[in-house]
Amino acid sequence: MTSRTTNQADVIPLRPLPTAADPVPRDLSQDLPREPLWRDLVGEVLRHERRAQGRTLKDVSEASRISMAYLSEVERGRKEASSEVLAAAAQALGLSLADVLALAGERLVSLAAARTRSRSRSLGAAGGHRSVRTTGPVGATGPAGPMGGVLLAA
Repeated sequence: MTSRTTNQADVIPLRPLPTAADPVPRDLSQDLPREPLWRDLVGEVLRHERRAQGRTLKDVSEASRISMAYLSEVERGRKEASSEVLAAAAQALGLSLADVLALAGERLVSLAAARTRSRSRSLGAAGGHRSVRTTGPVGATGPAGPMGGVLLAA
């Protein structure tokens, strides 16, 4: 065993990589938009708010004491910023951290709804079906428990 192989980490892809022996099935999920990443959503919010205020990246960078290069990467979703960095950027924009996270959450809900509608249309056109079930907390009484159910859709 060489030192090169001992330093390699086992990487488990989120979606299995196709092999040469695999047939090429028609996967309807490939037609759907990809699941958004939180860092992309937060970056979109920061960039949108900065531009809406007519401010430059340099201006916000100086006000937040975050390097311009790093702030640019955060806005583009290339870096996963810490809560301290996000709070500083938010404050420089006259927002709270809660404001930025709430706006990103709203965007996530909007994209998830669009993804669900797209998936429903794709499955309906292909003659597929959706499996939906509700479940409650472990040990809860009744089918959905006292707090209401969680909707799981596949």
